[in-house]
Amino acid sequence: MQRRTLLKTLPVAAGAVATAYHFRTGGGDRPGMDAEQAAGSTQSPKPTAAGGATETGDAGELETRVLVEPNAPPQQMADRDRYLRRIREFDEDHREDVHLDAADRERLAQVVARLERVIKFVGYGNFNLLSFDRMLRFARNYEAIGAFTPAELDFMDGIFAADARRYGFFGEKVVTELTARFPEQEARKVAGSGHYLLHGEAEGLFRDLRRKVGDELVLTSGVRSVVKQMHLFLAKAVETGGNLSRASRSLAPPGYSYHGIGDFDVGKAGFGERNFTAEFAETELFHRLADLGLVDIRYTDRNPYGVRFEPWHIKVV
Repeated sequence: MQRRTLLKTLPVAAGAVATAYHFRTGGGDRPGMDAEQAAGSTQSPKPTAAGGATETGDAGELETRVLVEPNAPPQQMADRDRYLRRIREFDEDHREDVHLDAADRERLAQVVARLERVIKFVGYGNFNLLSFDRMLRFARNYEAIGAFTPAELDFMDGIFAADARRYGFFGEKVVTELTARFPEQEARKVAGSGHYLLHGEAEGLFRDLRRKVGDELVLTSGVRSVVKQMHLFLAKAVETGGNLSRASRSLAPPGYSYHGIGDFDVGKAGFGERNFTAEFAETELFHRLADLGLVDIRYTDRNPYGVRFEPWHIKVV
């Protein structure tokens, strides 16, 4: 897909291009700042632990700014405490949060509604692997979905291209093209789950874990294409009223999810939605997994990525 002319070049990670969306911070109805104002510099900003962009430099230094020594300077301690409070209170609004303005919230709702028509048409399992270009062909050719409008395409393009550090997500961008195609021949469907795992390390690890802890262990999410992650992130943004910071504390923005290159989620059979809460870490199953010494959790309770504690998210890559 061609980059649309609406987009404006900004100093963002991985050479991406960000659209001039009207982001705003904090509450109220005051006008938002455009992308140039949000960037605030011709250099890439180095996020502070609180999520602001106050210095230039390498965002990879965030971990040392968050997990500081007990005798660190008071400002570093305050930054750390504020950062950790935000990821603990992940589903609440915070003063530093970045929001879409009213016009883009309307566009957000339109895009999510059309993506959900795509899911209904292609099926939940197939949607996990669906590429962006293939989705557009389905939408153009089938009235049940309807073609994405230029404004909707610009919106998704801009969301994908934006530097997520601007709203507090500090992970690496691991898929850098919106139209990247997932190698479907490398995906293996896991029976009874509706999900796929990458053949090789991810599939082998899941099978090994299941052999050792039993069938109580279930796959709750595996491989996700950019399209799948786009829907998850935008649906969460609808739920938060357009608060992109709050959405990114629960779900990686599209392009930033390690589900796109190998990570997967696990849970306990019969535990339902609680598998996606901190309650999963209190289960006997989780403790058996931890005791095996085979599992790394990507998003710990003190992670430097701006993400809530996710004991269910298995780090593979």
